[in-house]
Amino acid sequence: MQIENVVDYIVNWLKDYATKSGMNGFVVGVSGGIDSAVTSTLCAKTGLKVLCVEMPIHQASSHVTRAQEHMTQLKKRFSNVSTTKADLTPVFEEFKTEVILEGKQATVDMALANTRARLRMTTLYYYAGLYKMLVAGTGNKVEDFGVGFYTKYGDGGVDLSPIADLVKSEVYQLGKYLDVPESIMIAAPSDGLFGDARSDEDQIGASYPELEWAMAMDEKGKTIADFSGRELEVFKIYKRFNTANKHKMVPIPICKIPNNFTQ
Repeated sequence: MQIENVVDYIVNWLKDYATKSGMNGFVVGVSGGIDSAVTSTLCAKTGLKVLCVEMPIHQASSHVTRAQEHMTQLKKRFSNVSTTKADLTPVFEEFKTEVILEGKQATVDMALANTRARLRMTTLYYYAGLYKMLVAGTGNKVEDFGVGFYTKYGDGGVDLSPIADLVKSEVYQLGKYLDVPESIMIAAPSDGLFGDARSDEDQIGASYPELEWAMAMDEKGKTIADFSGRELEVFKIYKRFNTANKHKMVPIPICKIPNNFTQ
């Protein structure tokens, strides 16, 4: 990958989109992970205003530390970057007092995890509206179009997606080029939606390099009959997530009324 050209292309794309939209810059949710670190740095390189928002909800201390380290570094490097923190833990806890928490614990936990992401989306759009900015998405290609590993109308609710055509390994290449803090570069990817340090691999059952491979095989038209052993296991995992989360990757279904019904 021609890293410098890719970086310049994304930065110009971001700046051009914001300028044509008549917006002042970008709002980015910073989690302490590689995707948000790369996205916020790319936005900063446009020279437009960038607001990085940290939004802890019972967050693991390691996530908080990395997010703060990145934001501090970014402000030192770019004068157009500002930061803020919105501790959403009290909001989340109050929400839980007003809803029914019944059913299988795993189901409740997942619903609450998605609620965290949607509270964060709401916060980002609050600031975007306040300062006339665009919400920049942080999803990569494997998450957004492979396994659908994001929350619908949560971290999937954005105005534009600068790194969604890059697989995870490519995002890491950009991270190294952009001088993302080493603590983020070496940290295990995590969505941070459960209040602990569980990784994406813990939840999915396969690593991002494995998922990138499976995505490439699927795009080539391969089937489970083509694999065995760990490759078969990974390909099945990929296909299961891809199928289950397809609703996130396609346009919202619209009930089209027949013309003769409206005449």
